[in-house]
Amino acid sequence: MTKRIAFLVAWAVAIVLVAGGVRADSIGPIEGRRIDLGTFGGVAYYTVKPDGYRLVITLTPSGAETPVRFVATLAPGQSITLSTPRKLGEPALEVRFQHKGEGLLVEVPDSPPRLGEVAD
Repeated sequence: MTKRIAFLVAWAVAIVLVAGGVRADSIGPIEGRRIDLGTFGGVAYYTVKPDGYRLVITLTPSGAETPVRFVATLAPGQSITLSTPRKLGEPALEVRFQHKGEGLLVEVPDSPPRLGEVAD
């Protein structure tokens, strides 16, 4: 059993090293947050509603005129992840929004390394 726990811990640490670090910031209601998903960029904000946080994300592809809007209502503890694929062998760019406590947590990667590289 101890070897199995040690293996699982080592595996989790390896994933963190390969995936790179994640930076998390909390935003308040109506505070806009810039989103950068490589070829897509835009803003996100939320409002407080009786059934949860109404998250609105508006993204525009580089060089495009028409934006795309995502709307989700997050109850406490719920989250949503936006992701864009990258080149073969590179991890996807992801932004995760989580209704946590009295705020919305926004998690973005700290310069994700290429597959096979180890983060500092």
